[in-house]
Amino acid sequence: MRSTLIAASALAISAGLAHAEDKTLYLAAYGGSTETLFKEVIIPAWQEKSGAKVVYVPGNSTDTLAKLRAQESAQEIDIAFIDDGPMTQAINFGYCDTVDEATFGNLYDASRMPDNKAVGVGIVATGLAYNAEMFEKNGWEAPTSWADLADPKYKGKVAIPPITNGYGLHALIMAAKLNGGGETDIEPGFEMFQDKIDDNVLVYEPSSGKMSELFQNGEIAMSVWGSGRLKSLADTGFPGAFAYPKEGAVNLLIAACPVVDSDVPELSQDFLKFITSAEMQKYFATEKGWGPVNKNVALTEEQIGALPVGPDRVDTLVNIDYTVVNEQRGAWTQKWTRQIER
Repeated sequence: MRSTLIAASALAISAGLAHAEDKTLYLAAYGGSTETLFKEVIIPAWQEKSGAKVVYVPGNSTDTLAKLRAQESAQEIDIAFIDDGPMTQAINFGYCDTVDEATFGNLYDASRMPDNKAVGVGIVATGLAYNAEMFEKNGWEAPTSWADLADPKYKGKVAIPPITNGYGLHALIMAAKLNGGGETDIEPGFEMFQDKIDDNVLVYEPSSGKMSELFQNGEIAMSVWGSGRLKSLADTGFPGAFAYPKEGAVNLLIAACPVVDSDVPELSQDFLKFITSAEMQKYFATEKGWGPVNKNVALTEEQIGALPVGPDRVDTLVNIDYTVVNEQRGAWTQKWTRQIER
């Protein structure tokens, strides 16, 4: 009897795995080191657990949003990783399904996006990255404010991404906030860039790889960048440091959503639970420099470094109102091209 039950159980498990192996999850996410981490660690672990297969579709947030728009009537992507700004657009366009409530059980409230249509899988702070060795050599104090971007002593030693990049967009909004404006009144930000910050900017650089080169070659002393990007550079041995401005670093939520009309919705939901688990969140924190959204992740002080971890950092992050920004971003980009990056 016992051998019969064991054989029947084994047959059922085998049949279940075979059924899962027939299914494929299409995951659209970032390229570069993120793709490497997924393919070497995250995906193999989940495939072993689920028995399903994963096809990785690399691309930045803009690329992935464009794919969702192109496939609007017949989505091929099952899960999309997109930064919070364009993710808000994806949600508004109706591309994202609702995340299972159980997924949020051990997560911070900051992980929720509108109507639970996406879940944060990592928190990045946009602040001021700088060459600590160069600062020490010149006798400069560490930067403490977004206003430091306009300090004349940094003339020709600053790099900022353009506003088509999230970091550059954040810099423009914070410049506006410094001068009484904000998302609903961006003109003070343009004025500060045009009249004060632009004189210090060597280049408006969108590529993180080239930004790293600018630092390593000693061409720049400071940039507007993400805490995760700085960690990756510092991990190479570069004397980089990261400052949380007193006005607040900007919250950049790396989010993922289950795409509507997926043919494997149960696998999509399971994958989201898996990547927000404490174990996987620790990988993202230590390998990618993403602040964990799971409350149960334990990190050493060395592992935390510049990451947005703990209330003294996370609770002071500035949240951007993308419902306003996304409506105006096209006009802002045209104005930026004409007045700043001309």
